[in-house]
Amino acid sequence: MKRVFGAKKDKGPPPSIEDASSRITKRGDNVEEKIKKLDAELARYKEQIKKTRPGPAQEAVKARAMRVLKQKRMYEGQRDMLYNQTFNLDQVAFAAEGIKDAQQTMSALKSANSELKGMMKTVKIQDIDNLQDEMMDLMDVSNEIQESLGRSYNVPDYIDEDELLGELDALEADMGFETEGDGVPAYLQPDKEPDVEAELNLPSAPAGRANVQAEDELGLPAVPRASLRG
Repeated sequence: MKRVFGAKKDKGPPPSIEDASSRITKRGDNVEEKIKKLDAELARYKEQIKKTRPGPAQEAVKARAMRVLKQKRMYEGQRDMLYNQTFNLDQVAFAAEGIKDAQQTMSALKSANSELKGMMKTVKIQDIDNLQDEMMDLMDVSNEIQESLGRSYNVPDYIDEDELLGELDALEADMGFETEGDGVPAYLQPDKEPDVEAELNLPSAPAGRANVQAEDELGLPAVPRASLRG
């Protein structure tokens, strides 16, 4: 049977929007090149018409120019049609990309929603409130412990005013007893330097005639003068 009817060919995947758009764009570029060549040919015929005199030769040039102009109009129509198709394909491609982005966004949102639901099952607002209350109670107990440990022992909480004045008078009397003649306490007065010679008990120098050498008016030792004899 395959020899008679032939084997069924496997169909390939359908062309994508990008493939179709690129193919149509390529065709449009080819048509645009043809239009440019026809424009150059029309410009040449225009110069020939200007240079030739009215007559059969000029009419022949005009006929060729008319034929080229018709071809140009046909190619321009094809070009516009191809560009319109490309524009439509671009719009479809843009819409398809938007749908793909929306699908990815929905998938991401669904995944995030599932994760949030799983995490919310492990975290309860009542547990958080209970934990906060327990922490506040623990902080209060800690403050009470610190205050209890910071109390002083055997310190009277209240002192009478008369007792305070008596303590101040006694302190003033003690300070007055320690002060000397100039009103400065003994512990604030400078120490006196001891007499070193008295402590060492050194003997005094013997009294005798001092050997004093005469000096001149400049303070130098005087030179003895020789006696002059007459």
